[in-house]
Amino acid sequence: VQLQASGGGLVQSGGSLRLSCLASGSALDLYAIRWFRQAPGKEREGVACISFDHHTEYADSVKGRFTVSRVKAGNAMNLQMNSLNAEDMAVYYCWMNIWVRDVDDRATDHWGQGTKVTVSS
Repeated sequence: VQLQASGGGLVQSGGSLRLSCLASGSALDLYAIRWFRQAPGKEREGVACISFDHHTEYADSVKGRFTVSRVKAGNAMNLQMNSLNAEDMAVYYCWMNIWVRDVDDRATDHWGQGTKVTVSS
């Protein structure tokens, strides 16, 4: 299983971006999914997640501006980011807890490669 993150780029302050993360492979059961970010000189932090029971949670810093969603038709998730500001600049990583049916006996964690978000003033 590989995760491919995309959608990062340069945006003006106040603008929007949508990040996507696609899990490649077949017979996948997605459990929890999460977006993290890491700014230069800072620790990686959780931004938004959808738990196995479809409960969503957001970091306080992004509540009301970011929306995480799962693409039901496929093994993918999105992160819609609005009203971006300088504090949102970071490399964003997707994470999924996936069970590969008929291969694994339990769900395992998988990380995407990261996509960079730059916000200009």
